[in-house]
Amino acid sequence: MSIERDSLEYHESGRPGKLEVVPTKPLLTQRDLSMAYTPGVAQPCRDIHENPDEVFRYTAKGNLVAVVTNGTAVLGLGNIGPLASKPVMEGKANLFKKFADIDVFDIELDAKTPEEVIAAVKALAPTFGGINLEDIKAPDCFEIEQRLQEELDIPVFHDDQHGTAIIAAAALLNALEVTEKPIAEVKVVFSGAGAAAIATARLMVSLGVLEEHIWMCDSKGLIKDGREKPFSKEAGQFARQADTPERTLSDAMKGANVFLGLSVGGLVTQDMVRAMAPQPILFAMANPDPEIHPQEAREAVPEAIVATGRSDYPNQINNVLGFPFLFRGALDCRARQINEAMKAAAVRALAALAKEDVPDAVLRAYNLDSLSFGPDYLIPKPFDPRVLTWVAPAVAQAAAESGCAREPIKDLQAYREELERLIERSKEFLRPLMNRARKSRKKKKRIVFPDGPNPRILRAAQILVDEGICTPVLLGEEWRILKRAQDARVDLKGTEIVEPTIDERFEDLAMALWKKRERKGFTHQRARQKLRNKTWFGCMMVDQGQAEGLVGGMGVPYVDTVRPALLTVGRDPSVRCVSGVYAMLFKDRYLFFGDCTVNRNPDSETLAQIALNTARVARSFGYTPKVALLSYSDFGEQKNHPEVARVEQALPLIREAWPDLMVDGEVQADTAINPQRAQELFPFSPLAGDANVLIFPNLASGNIAYKLLQQLGGATAVGPLLVGLKAPVNALTLGSDVNDIVHIAALTVNQAITAGRR
Repeated sequence: MSIERDSLEYHESGRPGKLEVVPTKPLLTQRDLSMAYTPGVAQPCRDIHENPDEVFRYTAKGNLVAVVTNGTAVLGLGNIGPLASKPVMEGKANLFKKFADIDVFDIELDAKTPEEVIAAVKALAPTFGGINLEDIKAPDCFEIEQRLQEELDIPVFHDDQHGTAIIAAAALLNALEVTEKPIAEVKVVFSGAGAAAIATARLMVSLGVLEEHIWMCDSKGLIKDGREKPFSKEAGQFARQADTPERTLSDAMKGANVFLGLSVGGLVTQDMVRAMAPQPILFAMANPDPEIHPQEAREAVPEAIVATGRSDYPNQINNVLGFPFLFRGALDCRARQINEAMKAAAVRALAALAKEDVPDAVLRAYNLDSLSFGPDYLIPKPFDPRVLTWVAPAVAQAAAESGCAREPIKDLQAYREELERLIERSKEFLRPLMNRARKSRKKKKRIVFPDGPNPRILRAAQILVDEGICTPVLLGEEWRILKRAQDARVDLKGTEIVEPTIDERFEDLAMALWKKRERKGFTHQRARQKLRNKTWFGCMMVDQGQAEGLVGGMGVPYVDTVRPALLTVGRDPSVRCVSGVYAMLFKDRYLFFGDCTVNRNPDSETLAQIALNTARVARSFGYTPKVALLSYSDFGEQKNHPEVARVEQALPLIREAWPDLMVDGEVQADTAINPQRAQELFPFSPLAGDANVLIFPNLASGNIAYKLLQQLGGATAVGPLLVGLKAPVNALTLGSDVNDIVHIAALTVNQAITAGRR
């Protein structure tokens, strides 16, 4: 395994760490400087001094959360101290930003006692709109959170306690509905009596579980009065009477309806599951190994409902479903705290969302044909973008109704619409496709890599295997690949190595190539010569169904991969041309560019096909394509020029081929993406300045545009994706890094999955 090395490189590459501070106002001129600092900054300071609430108007406080730890209970690593905990806190900050657009300063305190932590956080509190306590050991965390909640007027939330509690409670409500068990009648057994278990038990009591029906066990057995082994005062809330005969977890689970594991892996046996009540509910949340694996529980009791903390099983109890959205709602109504009503609202919102129809984008992300409420779908998937628009408004509404919102949200529907605009910034672009590849229920796709000995390819191959995305097929001399892998400390388990010149398939592939090209100037000898080139060999493997896709071009010009693909795999007969697509990722929008890589000076028919190809790619990513045909002219302004005319002539061809597609042109680039300009000058156009698919009039303009935006405009370019072949072949750009290779491979797998379903 090289995950340790890869993680270190990930954290140190480029700017060390995972965070940076980015200005939100221009700093380009002397006037900008005078506004940002002196003398202009004086006036907002005066206003805040006169009215402290103005700080939310003039500063970032209202969208700023502190992630605070003293490093005493870090991610199963234990008491590693504040300095060593910093990577975890930076990671938490990333989740806040990605999922809810909340800014975070991570704060690692050299504070060993609750009093020291409390004093430090109170001193820092004026900076922030909320405090997220993280990885603080029990029982200190209970006192710290309670005191800070009492003494501060901003939300304070210990995610290790309440994050798990909220997600588990939502899943439990739905599991009880599926099994038709009244919440007031169920017997609930906990394995674990730490911060998360206590918080989960308390929240479940607030939702209707009877306190006397909760049986809590720690590593020493059942918590009950008079027990020889001590337990915390917080756990004492759930202690059984001293004369209770049960002593062990196994004893407690007899006849139980619900088991909640917040302890360590492997504690629960199949016999213990069999001893539970009919249709038992087991949330085995220890990570990475649950208290009992779902398949073991269901072997023991087939009707058991099981959830874990892992992403490779149904019903993942994942804290990321909670804290970003809980804080989003709390910050937006300027809540004084996160109270029980707000937590319960988050629980019920998550439980309700799981009963809604699941959108296609979520199904594609997890490679599912359907997903509906039931035993294997109790809570939303972690990457369901709708969680933001369900949980945050519910939390804000509960804050208002419970009286802790300083500025209650007056129009919840308008608030939901505002949150909708954040989803583009919060959801991962590639992650759904990575998940789709990973979750493929069929045999993993075999993806050929002609540059087998390249160290970056080797490292990417290991990641692809570890992530379960595909089976990499590495072409090259076996000894060289093995030597390079050893030097790079790469484990090649799960990959295949093929040495083309001595492979038993060589002659059959050569004959197949000759037959394909015998009337195109190829002799048998020339076919054999071509196959000595690994890209040609790999493309023929794809053509002959011996692999599902190819990713090449690591160290050669783009054309050296595309040309063999065209002459072997060939163009899909349903399309006029093959074209390339780049996805351009900006902070607040995604654009699809075509064609930046293949067709130099396309005619009208080819332009139309490029538009159709690119629109289909946008749709495959889950977006409704809005296509703009670009030129240096708007709607016939330069109608007599041939370059403008062929763009204009492509429009009716596209509309004839895809009548429902939103497309217009010719338009200039600013008209395509600037709503104000489009609405003022061209209100008749359906694009309204909101195009997300941009079709360039020629290769030069497209290639120049994407590279300038990538280098100077802050865009991330994903691609190029080659569209229109019978089977997927993609070429890496020169200088691609390991992540680029993994991403292109995942895209190739998704193309193969889509092709297989057609």
